[in-house]
Amino acid sequence: MTRKVADCRKYPSEMNCSLTITGEEDEVVRAASEHAASVHGHEDGPELREQVRGMLEDERVSV
Repeated sequence: MTRKVADCRKYPSEMNCSLTITGEEDEVVRAASEHAASVHGHEDGPELREQVRGMLEDERVSV
């Protein structure tokens, strides 16, 4: 299974957040949505979680 990545550095914010979350898709969606709500002031709910899911990237694996 391909791990997914949510990287706050790719999305401008007033805080210049540098958090990166990596894991299985559902884990990353949940954690990134909770982070977006608690740190960035977004409302956590189905709409936010679908937006987060759409922004995820596959983890790049170094060999």
